[in-house]
Amino acid sequence: MKNKALIITDGTAKIENIAHSISSVLNDYSVKICAAQKFEGTDLLPADVFFIGCEKSSPSSFSYIEVMLSHINLASRKCGIFSVNEDTIKYLRGIVEDCDAALGSVLYVKNEEIDKSALKNWVETIIKG
Repeated sequence: MKNKALIITDGTAKIENIAHSISSVLNDYSVKICAAQKFEGTDLLPADVFFIGCEKSSPSSFSYIEVMLSHINLASRKCGIFSVNEDTIKYLRGIVEDCDAALGSVLYVKNEEIDKSALKNWVETIIKG
């Protein structure tokens, strides 16, 4: 049975592109990419690893995720966060902190180009914890 990965995004073009790049290196995983406004808490239950990314801090579509992550224990799950904005990385780190998921290093994409090799290495560090 394949491991499952969930990627939650704010739906912006830059973040969607990064999400698809992450998905492309998760070869041993069944991946679901989900825009935050369509996210349901049950989407997270079968996921072995999850990734969360947004362009700006506190997007309105993340309000449900913020509340849910503050009330759930995901200590057995691994999590990666990503953004194109440094301040947003701090925001994402803050919302994931309460759920006790194993938060790996962050992916900060400074420009549109994502180095495939570096991305693959980043994803592997998240998966291996």
